[in-house]
Amino acid sequence: MAKESTFSEQESLQLIAEMIKKAKGSYHDTGIGSLLWGAVVAIASGVNFLQREYDFKLGFDIWWLVLAAIIPQVYLSIREKKIKKAKQYDDDLIDSVWLVFGISIFAMGFYQNIVPAQTEKIIAQEGWTMMKHYADGRPDEVIRPFTPSLYSVYILLYAFPTMVTAMVKKFVPMKIGAIITYGLFILSLFTESRYDMLLGSMAALVCWFIPGIILRKKYLRQAAVNV
Repeated sequence: MAKESTFSEQESLQLIAEMIKKAKGSYHDTGIGSLLWGAVVAIASGVNFLQREYDFKLGFDIWWLVLAAIIPQVYLSIREKKIKKAKQYDDDLIDSVWLVFGISIFAMGFYQNIVPAQTEKIIAQEGWTMMKHYADGRPDEVIRPFTPSLYSVYILLYAFPTMVTAMVKKFVPMKIGAIITYGLFILSLFTESRYDMLLGSMAALVCWFIPGIILRKKYLRQAAVNV
């Protein structure tokens, strides 16, 4: 009986070990999602900075590039779910965090576009005007309501899902990227809004693009071993 019990325990342990091994082998984090978002956000932020710095226009809003990136991201997400043979217990947590992040980004976009217009409408109804007064004698200018340094909040949002993902998955490059991004957020509080765009581009690179490169290389090595 003792021998049979010992064999049964060993068999159970072996079965558990094989299940863990299969679960690990079936986890495919290709890094494409991080590369995609890191690239489009870095490009959009960088181009926006150049537009403000050199006063030129492209004829379209560069941030539509980020919206357009949703299409390939949805396709990639569906494709990766089909590839996965097993789902890790923390996948739902990570998916939820990034879903809330996406909703928050869109909400910030609505805030940025709606609040200044509504404020201007309220100001007009009350019969007063916002003016820019120059101390050097230049004539005053009428200015429209705007949200100052709003991109600082975007930078702060970039760090949040990145840090959660890094802590749950124990992925050090993303943790480093999130810490750097928190530093960039603090720096953005003391800079002009045009430089916030440049800092946002840097945040996208350290949060997503560089970790995405590392994830992609790791995935390709794993795929080569499994072939």
